[in-house]
Amino acid sequence: MIYLLRAKEMTVSQIAEQLRLTPQAIYHQVRKLKDAGLVEVAKEERVDHFIETYYRASAEVFHMAHGVGESKEYIESQVKEALGGLQKLGIQLEDDPAAVDKLAKLAQAMKDPMGKTQWNDKAAALDDVDFFARQAILEYINLIMMSEKDCDEFCNLYREYRKALKALVKDPNALARKAA
Repeated sequence: MIYLLRAKEMTVSQIAEQLRLTPQAIYHQVRKLKDAGLVEVAKEERVDHFIETYYRASAEVFHMAHGVGESKEYIESQVKEALGGLQKLGIQLEDDPAAVDKLAKLAQAMKDPMGKTQWNDKAAALDDVDFFARQAILEYINLIMMSEKDCDEFCNLYREYRKALKALVKDPNALARKAA
């Protein structure tokens, strides 16, 4: 449903037709998605004596980790997918499972340096701020709240991550030539 509603605004009946389900089943799911903030009302139109409600996805991009949270396996799959994306761009990488494992561990350590704070819920409640701005707000709060020691440790982790990533590149000089 979210995929459909990212493409265009649709009514419950239109979604039901596309998914070959009953409008009642779709309405129930749309209500849950709306309560979760994933779907929103785009517009309402009067058709005869009825009001048709059109829905749309509340964001262009969603990052969902259903049932896995930020587990090591999930982060490792993200690292592998990102490395695959680099290869699709023509960046040749070494096939080194140990390096991928190290990148996943470092990525997990850097995921949320200050841990979950009370600010997450407050930022999520900012309806007039888009998803990416809320992510930046949380990043800013983390940076502001970090002690110098925490910041140094995070920077060291980031340097180590960069070093491990660069070590996977087969020909760094070829990469520099492609960028030019």
